[in-house]
Amino acid sequence: MISEEHPSEAQLVDSTKQTLEGIRQFLVDHRIAAIPSEVRPIVAETPPYARAGAFAMMDTPGAYETKATEAFYYVTPPEADWPASQKEEHLRLFNRPVMNLISIHEVWPGHYLQFLYSKQFPTKTRKLIYCTTNVEGWAHYSEQMMLEQGFGNGDPKIQLAQLSEALLRDCRYVVGIRMHTKGMTVEQGTRVFMEKGFAERAVAFEEARRGAYDPTYLCYTLGKLLVYKLREHYQKARGGSYSLTGFHNEFVRQGGIPIKLVRRILLPGDTAPLL
Repeated sequence: MISEEHPSEAQLVDSTKQTLEGIRQFLVDHRIAAIPSEVRPIVAETPPYARAGAFAMMDTPGAYETKATEAFYYVTPPEADWPASQKEEHLRLFNRPVMNLISIHEVWPGHYLQFLYSKQFPTKTRKLIYCTTNVEGWAHYSEQMMLEQGFGNGDPKIQLAQLSEALLRDCRYVVGIRMHTKGMTVEQGTRVFMEKGFAERAVAFEEARRGAYDPTYLCYTLGKLLVYKLREHYQKARGGSYSLTGFHNEFVRQGGIPIKLVRRILLPGDTAPLL
């Protein structure tokens, strides 16, 4: 099974580091997007206060920060007091194929690339605030897009990993709505992630618990679909001058404003539906 190919607790950070340079080189070789800096993020364990519901995350400084300029790519280890079975279930999420997808989402060309562009965002408002559907939608779009561009060389394991990560976000869509409108409990949400998303129980519980305080975590799937539709319309508008690189560069340069506003900028006069 793919999930059996996971690092030990002690290997988690180093294993994560090993994914990054190959992904970055793929971006360069395939001209996925321009990278405006040679600075890399620092990979570290997620601080204890930030671990609830978070398996991995980017923690980046603000666009106006001049002192604490380091960006951290955090991965969450098992807790020391967990039983061995729970630790094993947690670590199974970090199997090699899925870890590549997580690094695509968090770093290249996901959140870290967005951060590298932040000082170029054209207005103060765009430097200070963002719309989650844009930011998380872009990162989730990146996972599928990278495989479509050849990342993984057609390896069925990474293709399954991408589908698994997309299915997890689909479950979030359903659970987030049902918890806050239909009375779904955390335990019922956990069952959805286990039965429909094929997640380990430890992973499913953390996902469902997050849904209890983050009802809008449906934005990953919604945002990905919005980016794909925008790309489709952008390509039609550009015709022979279209390039995937050009679309990605223009999208990320706009900052995290709602995708409806990005459409107005990239497609002046456009009246097509968002989806």
